[in-house]
Amino acid sequence: METDHSIRLTSGEIASLWTTYMSDSMAICVIKHALDKVEDTEIRAVLELALNLSQSHVDKIKQIFIDEGFPVPHGFTDEDVDLKAPRLFSDSFWLMYINKMSINGLTAYAVALTTATRADIRDFYTHVNDSTMELYNKSLNVKLSKGLFVRPPYISTPEKIDFVKKQSFLTGWFGERRPINAVEISHIDFNIKKSILKEAIMLGFAQVSQSKEVRNFISRARDLSSKHIEIFRTILTDNNLPSPSSWESEVTNSTIAPFSDKLMLFHTQLLVNYAIGYYGASLAGSFRRDLAVKVTQVIGEDLLLVEDGVNIMIDRGWLEQTPQADDRDELIKK
Repeated sequence: METDHSIRLTSGEIASLWTTYMSDSMAICVIKHALDKVEDTEIRAVLELALNLSQSHVDKIKQIFIDEGFPVPHGFTDEDVDLKAPRLFSDSFWLMYINKMSINGLTAYAVALTTATRADIRDFYTHVNDSTMELYNKSLNVKLSKGLFVRPPYISTPEKIDFVKKQSFLTGWFGERRPINAVEISHIDFNIKKSILKEAIMLGFAQVSQSKEVRNFISRARDLSSKHIEIFRTILTDNNLPSPSSWESEVTNSTIAPFSDKLMLFHTQLLVNYAIGYYGASLAGSFRRDLAVKVTQVIGEDLLLVEDGVNIMIDRGWLEQTPQADDRDELIKK
């Protein structure tokens, strides 16, 4: 479709393109190191597809910004990855990583598509969504073939439709408490799996971080993930449902950093931000009051964590400024 490129990018389009550039430039560094160490041929194919997609996203967005006379973000470069550093994660871990990160991408790209107006930007994110869906399906199929995918809990098939008859449907702390429903189970299982990945990544990053301040922050992020996993696991256990196990055994004993502290801190922040968004969806789907309170708790704890991480990035000059509105008061002073 031909597009009149004299139409300026909207703030929504700028936000999506800028954010995609930042996250994909980071992904390129991470996947390059993974590819340098991976031995499994099927997992290598998944990583190669992921790298090609991230590189194509960065190249396209860079060209869009250049055409618009818009500053290209610095993002992350080869300076943020050391290919000579030893393996930090197992092949199986990288398969799980790509699968979960593709879910994050699909979430972000859906928002980007629906907040875009210009035809060329919509076309770009339509293509990005389609190709990321291909990556998700390919990574999931390999996980299934290798027996690495843990299916969500099964529940009995209802004999008939039913309607809620008592206000106890909402209770959770006192009195009659109903079993959790399928929607609540789905959210809890999903958030456990996302937190398990985050917990393992943070363990690896904490092992290799060169800065005590960054290392302490990442360790705190890992401890918080472990805490949240236990909160959600307890809910499943109380309802006689299984939960997935930890992936921390997929982290090697290397203490040599494959990535810069800047990249690892940014990655930590990115994963926590995604978690907050998914917890918000879980909160909306939790009708039992005790579940809603627990989800609200973990959101609050993660928000405080993100704030502390941002302060570290600012202090070290690592926080690249997101494009913002004009400060009209400041302009008037001139």
